[in-house]
Amino acid sequence: MNRLTQLFNIQYPIVQAGMIWNSGWRLASAASNSGILGLIGAGSMYPEVLREHIQKCKKATDKPFGINVPMLYPNIEDIMNIIVEEDVKIVFTSAGNPKTWTKWLQDKGITVVHVVSSVKFALKAQGAGVDAIVAEGFEAGGHNGRDETTTLTLIPMVKEQINIPLIAAGGIATGRAMLATMILGADGVQIGSRFVASEESSAHQAFKQVVVNAKEGDTQLTLKELAPVRLIKNKFYNEIQELYKTAPTPEQLKELLGRARAKRGMFEGDLDDGELEIGQIAGLIHDIKPVADIVNEIVEEFELAKKQAGSL
Repeated sequence: MNRLTQLFNIQYPIVQAGMIWNSGWRLASAASNSGILGLIGAGSMYPEVLREHIQKCKKATDKPFGINVPMLYPNIEDIMNIIVEEDVKIVFTSAGNPKTWTKWLQDKGITVVHVVSSVKFALKAQGAGVDAIVAEGFEAGGHNGRDETTTLTLIPMVKEQINIPLIAAGGIATGRAMLATMILGADGVQIGSRFVASEESSAHQAFKQVVVNAKEGDTQLTLKELAPVRLIKNKFYNEIQELYKTAPTPEQLKELLGRARAKRGMFEGDLDDGELEIGQIAGLIHDIKPVADIVNEIVEEFELAKKQAGSL
């Protein structure tokens, strides 16, 4: 029995990442219905919007699903209370101290997973009593670790230090990558970018197309002075690079970033001035298809790769 399938009561040890502006109830329920763990991304939702997504997700699936909560969120208490009121049993926390909410959630019967980008934070999360850890390499899209540790090096380093279930993330979109990270010690994987380019993702169609068209080298980690984020290179990204030539202060960077840029890019489809967050693996994503087909493809490739690995 796999530790993750047991922990979440799912068929395959795969988690669909809870990404802002991409992971609404449609994506989460489709993922859960496909035998993996679907996550709603609360980071882009006002509390009442989240409540609506949870209720719609429950109508669309009878399988387990969870919520991803960035702890930097301004309405964090409201969000956590809604999760409890709506009886969601799995929460993935990120961007903050796992000690803050872990015990509070677990006391209410909720399984808590924390996302980290380093061995140091993995140990802190284990010390805080979380049920599992997502270790995310810097290939990943969106907000990222400052250390630029890749998935290939991060997973075995974290595995060496912790004994709770470990989920690999960052640069994983295929069954082969899933097998590779599990050989390195992960119990399963969290996949983000591949599900952005799904029919059920709430991303704007124009953004999905940009992901499909992306080639190797089209994304870059930037804005480290604020919070490192991996973006597709577009007009907004070029403006950041121009500003960097003037040795800007964090205030100047914040001013350029402004507000709601991620919403403009990923949700509203403003490909020039929006923030287009996606992982390096976008270069390997060539089509937009239903979640069920994506999951089938990953699982079939994983099984095939496992057989082929035996002959190496």
